[in-house]
Amino acid sequence: MQRRILIAGASGYVGGRLAPSLTNLGYDVVCLARDPTKFSGVPWATHAEILRGDVLDAGSVESACVGVDTVFYLVHSIGTAGDFSDSDRRGAVNVVGAARRAGVKRIVYLGGIIPPDTEDVSKHLASRAEVGQIFLDSSVPAVVLQAGVIIGSGSASFEMLRYLTERLPAMVTPRWVDSKVAPIAVRDVLRCLIAAVDLPDGLNRQFDIAGPEVMTYRDMMHRYARVAGLGRRLIIPIPVLTPRLSSHWVNIVTPVPRAIAVPLVESLRNSVVPRERDLQALIGLTPIGYDEAVRLALEKIQQGSVETRWSDASWPNAPSDPLPSDPVWAGGDVEIDERDRHVDASPMDVWKVVEGIGGERGWYSFPLAWAVRGFLDRLIGGVGLRRGRRDPDYLHVGEALDFWRVEALEPGHLLRLRAEMRLPGRAWLEFRVESDGAGSRIFQRATFTPRGIAGKIYWWSVWPFHGIVFEGMLRNMSRTAEARPRV
Repeated sequence: MQRRILIAGASGYVGGRLAPSLTNLGYDVVCLARDPTKFSGVPWATHAEILRGDVLDAGSVESACVGVDTVFYLVHSIGTAGDFSDSDRRGAVNVVGAARRAGVKRIVYLGGIIPPDTEDVSKHLASRAEVGQIFLDSSVPAVVLQAGVIIGSGSASFEMLRYLTERLPAMVTPRWVDSKVAPIAVRDVLRCLIAAVDLPDGLNRQFDIAGPEVMTYRDMMHRYARVAGLGRRLIIPIPVLTPRLSSHWVNIVTPVPRAIAVPLVESLRNSVVPRERDLQALIGLTPIGYDEAVRLALEKIQQGSVETRWSDASWPNAPSDPLPSDPVWAGGDVEIDERDRHVDASPMDVWKVVEGIGGERGWYSFPLAWAVRGFLDRLIGGVGLRRGRRDPDYLHVGEALDFWRVEALEPGHLLRLRAEMRLPGRAWLEFRVESDGAGSRIFQRATFTPRGIAGKIYWWSVWPFHGIVFEGMLRNMSRTAEARPRV
């Protein structure tokens, strides 16, 4: 009989890699998701069961735990509105209760290495420690893995490191650049998580997991520069530059938005060095070194084969409502800009252009305007344009695309994007491709639901630019499709 495993957080960075690894090993994998449509088009999702639910909804967790052998808890509410530690606490308590009543044999939790008692622990790490303790104190045996900084293509920590090092040949930093850390490759984190399933029954303890080297963040940046073929970086620590202040320039320079950058950077002041490496010895894991982890991550990025990214998790301040389908919507006014154009190319050639939009290819019109809009969004704490794309050619529902998120995708026909930039309202951008005689027709629809008078002012202030931006986008996408080589 297959062992049934529940993953809470399967749409996140680690969970999105763990789930296919477990299905490949023959486990019966169940994923708890607030929005199951996020897994539409995800290849491994056809081999797993996707259940609608939320760890904050005790009833949905109760149902999901029925018949489950092991629960992986990979949820963390960092970056959400309100008190993320309270959300984490409530989610953990709900899972413990449901697991106990369902007879679950083990809970596996991925947290962070806890700093020494002599240090003032950041709110982020303190929340992780609290959740781990909730699991250890329950009647359900728990394996709590406390990881060092995770190095892998698409991780928030790696993206922050990467962009700071690549974009700033010289930088002033807080004293956290000299904090001690033991980074670990994401592939080694996954090996530890998978191994936790088969640890002896009844085992209830925490394990530190980390790479083989202890270094400072300064060391990490210098060594990243060397592996990436960059010149040596000039790093000048400034005692008066606080972590909170530095999180603002992290927000501007890197793709990591302020809501996530603030708690992450505040955690950098803590030393996160393993006290033991018992699990690695127990499962015979020799973790790869930092330089090799960086090399592998950069290789994935260069190949365009990044499996998951931190930004694929839902942006907390993004609208969750579906696209209003009628000109008159119960929620208020709807402003619409609709355009279409005949294209002398096959529907598939047009679709390839549509699905490949954004990221390095850009938005096919007025690149300066897009860049300025992205920069302004970063200044006010939004996501900006730097999230880019996970894959250069293919999209799936739920993933981030610059400052949009893929809300609907019908391959060959429909792409709907929901805006996640800061706006006084909600916005969508939709493309449809249909046959049109010997060629195709591409339809483009921008929709905006204003919030209050500020929303109305915003819409009419940008209206004059629509003819330039949206018409130019449609024209250039059509020309690109027509120029594609015919097979």
